[in-house]
Parts: sequence; C-alpha cells; structure tokens
Amino acid sequence: MDNLNLKELDKKNIWHPFTPLVGGVEPVMITAAEGVYLHTDDGRKIIDAVSSWWVNIHGHSNQTIAKAVAEQAGKLEHVIFAGFTHEPAIRLSKNLLSILPPNQSRIFFSDNGSTAVEVGLKMALQYWYNQGIPRKKIIAIDGAYHGDTFGSMSVGERGIFTNPFQSHLFETIFIDFPEAGREEHILEQFCELIEDGDVAAFIYEPLVQGAGGMRMYSASLLNDLLTEAQANDVICIADEVLTGFGRTGKYFASDYCLVKPDIMALSKGITGGTMPLGVTTCSDKIQEAFQTDDFLKTFFHGHSYTANPIACAAANASFNLLVAEECQQNIQRIASQHRAFASELLHHNAVATVRSLGTFLALEIKTDTKTSYENEIRKMIYPFFMERNVLLRPLGNIIYILPPYVITNEQLQEVYTVIRAFLDMLER
Repeated sequence: MDNLNLKELDKKNIWHPFTPLVGGVEPVMITAAEGVYLHTDDGRKIIDAVSSWWVNIHGHSNQTIAKAVAEQAGKLEHVIFAGFTHEPAIRLSKNLLSILPPNQSRIFFSDNGSTAVEVGLKMALQYWYNQGIPRKKIIAIDGAYHGDTFGSMSVGERGIFTNPFQSHLFETIFIDFPEAGREEHILEQFCELIEDGDVAAFIYEPLVQGAGGMRMYSASLLNDLLTEAQANDVICIADEVLTGFGRTGKYFASDYCLVKPDIMALSKGITGGTMPLGVTTCSDKIQEAFQTDDFLKTFFHGHSYTANPIACAAANASFNLLVAEECQQNIQRIASQHRAFASELLHHNAVATVRSLGTFLALEIKTDTKTSYENEIRKMIYPFFMERNVLLRPLGNIIYILPPYVITNEQLQEVYTVIRAFLDMLER
C-alpha cells in the first residue's frame, strides 16, 4: 500500500490524541527512526527534541533494547500475572529497587503513567480503608497534570482537559503552586489543611510540573511539605512519570529531597520508549496495611497486560543503559548545555522567563495574553519548528526541550539555533 493511500486511511479511520477532528494539523508519516532522528515518507530527517512525548530517553531504534525485545518475544510474549510470574519482571523489580529511594520496597506493575498514578491513589485510600480509619481527602498542587483516567483527572487541574467530566470527578483540595518567594505562604496553607487529621494523601509532581507548563519549584520547599505531611501521617505520592529515570539530573526528582515519598508512580522513560509499561512502588508502611489474611482487604487491581514480559525485558535493557557511565555523563552534558543556553535566553526581549533542570529546558514566550495551554501563539510555534525539521511540541506559549540522552552537542546546537531564529522573528 503506497503512502498516499495510507494517509487517506489514517484520515478516515484514526482519531489522534489531543487533536481536533476538524482543523487539526495533518499527521506526518514516519517510516523509520534512529537516534534523535525521525525519518518521514518524503525523505526528511526531523530532530525529536521532545523524546516523542518524553519517553524515548536512549534514542530511537536502540539496538540493545531491540535485541532484548526480540529475544524475549521468542521465549515468552505474555502470561497472566495473577498466580504466575516470570524472570523479566522479577529482574526488573530488583533493578528498580536498586536505584529507587531506599524506603521503597514493593513494585506493582501496570501499563501507563495515568494508571500508575491511579494505582497509587487507590493504594493510599485503601491503606486507610483497611485500617478502618475514615481519611478520604486528597491534596494536590494547582496546575497539576497526573493523567487522563478519572482518578488521575480528579487530582489534576480543572480546565480544558477535564471540563466535560467535572461532575464525575471526586473532590480534591489544591494548594497554590509553590512559586519562588511564596514558600512560607504555601507551607502555612498546607499545614492548615492537614492539621485536622482527615487528609489521606498528598500527590505531587516533584520539582517539575510537566503539562502544566514545565513549571519548576524548589526541592527545599517540597522537602518541608513532605516533612509536615509525614509528621501528620499524610501519605505522600510522588508522580515521577515525567521526572523519573534521569530527567532532572538524578535518577528521580525525589532524590533531591531528604524526605522520601510513601508511594511513587513511574512510566514514560522506564522502557526507553520502546514498550508501554507503568509501575507503582511503595514503602513497607503502605504494604503492611495489606499484609493480612482477610481476603476482603486484598488490593483488587490489575490489567490484562500487567508486567508484560516483553515490556519488562525492554525496561531491563533500558535500565542497563541508564546506569552506565556513558549515559550518566550524557545527562550531565545536556544539563550543562541547557544551563548555558538558558543564561543566554534570559536577556532576550521575546522571553518572559526561562528555566532549566537536568535535561529540562523551558522558556515562556511574552504574549499579550496570559500563559496557558490555550495561548494562540502555539499555532505559530509548532509549524515554525517542523518546517525546520525540529520537533518541539509547545505547551501554549511554553517552548521546552526534553531530548533523548544520546543527542550530541552539535544536534543540541541545531535546536538552539532554530529557537533563536524563532525568538528573533518575534522581535521584528
């Protein structure tokens, strides 16, 4: 079937995510990918500067991961995980626990980030249910995005992602975003909410709010919030779906804090972008509430593809690449390049703010309207970069880079050069 017919079938048959059915951008046909490059049907090479929705940490078509997937597919492609187990999942649990915060002790598998968060919320709520303690309130941070399932939507910002479903979402208490200079106010606000002893859990994106605009806040304040939460027996849930696996310069953003979460949600980079997989981890404290022969206190949650062996094999291969010295050096090299570019952008007239942390770099474009996902300048940003063979998918008027760790300095400079060109165009 030729590419023209394929595109016609795509338009007729497929509903793409976050894309209007009328007036949306025509999808680009990708025929292959390697390293940082996406290859199109018309011969273009596009730099994937956002790691294909933040998942592809080791570059496309990584041969180490591909080999692990192929070998596993020839041995065991899938088996029900209730009542059965297999070596790839067991090995992955050992690998993950070796780099997770030391209080994490148990791994629960699922198949995506939203579900990993959903599992964490259910674990926290059932923790109290199993003990007969009526704690049900959940605190989150204003501007949060935790996923698209109903539980994860409920603890996320109320807005265009959730408007059609508002009446079906459970109540969540939101504290203000921890902006610099308001730390004392945020901490006081949080302490007032938890002092009554009826808050079950606090869920947060540690240090970086992703879909909320790549907003960043201090590890010191987060550590203070976690200290107060745990002093008041509030379960702390770290949504590390975006920030995990080296993105912030450490294995996990939680590594920047002295106080560790009770529950962590992981996905995205876990398999190097090769296979869907989600993981929720918890401490001994959480699992002890489920250590009972009372059948009705079982954690009744699972999915058909829980701990899929091929996905686990991909994750183990990705883990080996991640912990290798070369990858860790690449992460620090990217972080250094980003910091230098961020310092340059601070003085550009078209830039309102710029921030970087590890492999994250985000800049806010000055506009006549407020910073938001709906900001109209997004319609300029995406095509400008795509026409120059760079994939940067903006969050409204926020341009961000989150590249694969294999990107070279030269390739990074290509991305930076196109950003400079866009900013200079805005100045004219």
